[in-house]
Amino acid sequence: MQAVGSGMDWHPSPNFGPRRLGQRPDMVVLHHTAMRSADAALARLCDPAAGVSAHYLIAENGKISQLVAEELRAWHAGAGAWGRIRDVNSHSIGIELANAGPLLRFPPFSEPQMAALESLLGSVLERWSIPPERVIAHSDMAPMRKSDPGAKFDWPRLARSGLSVWPETTGRANFIQAATAFGYVLPDGENAEAAILTAFRLRFRPGVAGPLDDIDRALIADLARRYPVDLGLGSA
Repeated sequence: MQAVGSGMDWHPSPNFGPRRLGQRPDMVVLHHTAMRSADAALARLCDPAAGVSAHYLIAENGKISQLVAEELRAWHAGAGAWGRIRDVNSHSIGIELANAGPLLRFPPFSEPQMAALESLLGSVLERWSIPPERVIAHSDMAPMRKSDPGAKFDWPRLARSGLSVWPETTGRANFIQAATAFGYVLPDGENAEAAILTAFRLRFRPGVAGPLDDIDRALIADLARRYPVDLGLGSA
């Protein structure tokens, strides 16, 4: 079993199980807690009555707590999909960032917290040979339900460190076709395409509103061209 890394605290959560079908982690999902403190989030993630967990929680001061061993299936993703993956929990490692989100008008993520995330994420990607394009937001895989880690999360910083990806404005494509080639999955409902655009902009064009435009088409075309979702991963 993967050991707790140096500088981390071990706070075992009872909310976990085996990864289904012997699946190994092949993606990482980033969240914010939307709670007023890291201690409150830790208590909830370790509460058997809550039925939720994550592999890691990073406090605002950069302190990392491990709750579930990486080999096991934490309960952080819920319903959602990325590419052909429907059981995201069995395929992913979940990292929660302590941040009050909408409770306190979306405060920024602190420098110690981001530095700790970079260190942790780098080790996780190396340990499991996960490519940076498979580090996604909770909002990416559940666009009609979730909006975390939110518009103030610094995705370009992760991309500069080789820990995620960032698009360039080259080319142009049908937005929904390119979005699904990158990994977004249309949810059920009549506003599904609008939900995908909202999730895409939340991560790659925070603060932008209004109708679909040529910048959206150019950015998603670049992502789909450089990082097409690996359809060989199956649908578990």
